[in-house]
Amino acid sequence: MVVVAHFLRWIDTARVCERAAAAAALSRAYIDGTLEFEDRCAAEAALTLLLDDPSSKVRLAMAEALSMSRKAPPQIIAALAADQIEVATLVLGRSPLLTDADLIDRFAVAPTPVQCVVARRAWVGISLAAAIAEVGEAEACIALLQNPGADIAAVSFRRMVERFGERAHLREAMLGLADLPSDCRHLLLVQLGETLGRSPFLLGVMGEARAARMAREACTKASLTLIDRTRSDEHPALIEHLRLRGELTTGFLLRSVAAGKIDFFGAALVALTGQSERHVGALLARGRDVALCALMRSAGLPQNLQPVITSALSVWRDVANGKRVAGTQEVTWAMLQALKDDPTGEVASLIRRIHLDALRENARHHARAIAAA
Repeated sequence: MVVVAHFLRWIDTARVCERAAAAAALSRAYIDGTLEFEDRCAAEAALTLLLDDPSSKVRLAMAEALSMSRKAPPQIIAALAADQIEVATLVLGRSPLLTDADLIDRFAVAPTPVQCVVARRAWVGISLAAAIAEVGEAEACIALLQNPGADIAAVSFRRMVERFGERAHLREAMLGLADLPSDCRHLLLVQLGETLGRSPFLLGVMGEARAARMAREACTKASLTLIDRTRSDEHPALIEHLRLRGELTTGFLLRSVAAGKIDFFGAALVALTGQSERHVGALLARGRDVALCALMRSAGLPQNLQPVITSALSVWRDVANGKRVAGTQEVTWAMLQALKDDPTGEVASLIRRIHLDALRENARHHARAIAAA
């Protein structure tokens, strides 16, 4: 107590560097727990007084010493958290005394650098992550996505996509996450396609209609690729997301079958018909065409698509059973053969485009293999 009294008389005449060193020493002594009760109370009073020091270096020294301790005086931590940026960031980024509610209050009015510090805390709870997703700047959301200690709910992922999905850096950070929900991946792909379709370069070279068509086709192909990165237990959620967006079209289902996404097609039939997974899976595996056609009619698929799909399923079934080797190129050829009665219709045109895409992709693989040999 005598030492603290001497300290309080001394600080009025001490230089800034001396006051900062003394503040750091007093802070460390306080959290070490070696002070007697009366000395501890006196030290807390002295530290509280130092919050009014005209130099930020003094308060910065206190923040460095106290910011990681659970024994720090809570009123001092709260005051330092509201200080100027260089002081506040130390406390907001480290202090275990600040609750999610405290951090959310500070976050809402904080400048971008401070928001990023909060988003990078060693652990970010689900409610704080939700607040960052809702009101944080794009840089703070990216910092949150890159934080392995952040607990982010699916709804927060969706909110960040809605707010900043057009930002390339955020898309990159999101797509690198293994646990990103499949519907968020799809939304990112859609936003990427829309951005591509608005590109001044593409609009100038191709024209608005062609650029929009190319962007749509790119999104569709990317959505098919997304199916491969989606676990089978997430297929129902992805299907519901596509259905609500009006993108679970017959054309998309036709593409999924042509590309061999049979598990996804089966999950779509389950969602569209209400039949059990076991029943639908058995029909797809056994190849009873009459029953399959009845199932597809129940799902609302047009009658002219049914023989096309059953022919594709027959090829993929043979591949799965080891009876033949085939890919999208061979499957789409079989689908075209099933359309001999209507070779110029819309369905035939779509399958022909898929077939030509498969031919080009196989040619690319072949050329790369030759070049690598």
